[in-house]
Amino acid sequence: MNQELIRKEAKQLLDNFAKSLDNVKVKPKKIPQETKGFREESIPEKPNKEFKNKMFANAPKTNGDFIISEKKKW
Repeated sequence: MNQELIRKEAKQLLDNFAKSLDNVKVKPKKIPQETKGFREESIPEKPNKEFKNKMFANAPKTNGDFIISEKKKW
């Protein structure tokens, strides 16, 4: 009998809460979409040799034009 009373009270609370939410007005927020950092595929950029040299200088292992890295160890 006690469980039935708790169920009725819980249902009443939820129904009252749902009714009160009907009165709430929410304005949709417009989120600006950032497109920075993307480039058009039709406009190729020239490779930056200085950047490549810095990347290969920081790599622990290299083989010609390739950086040798660990696989599944982190």
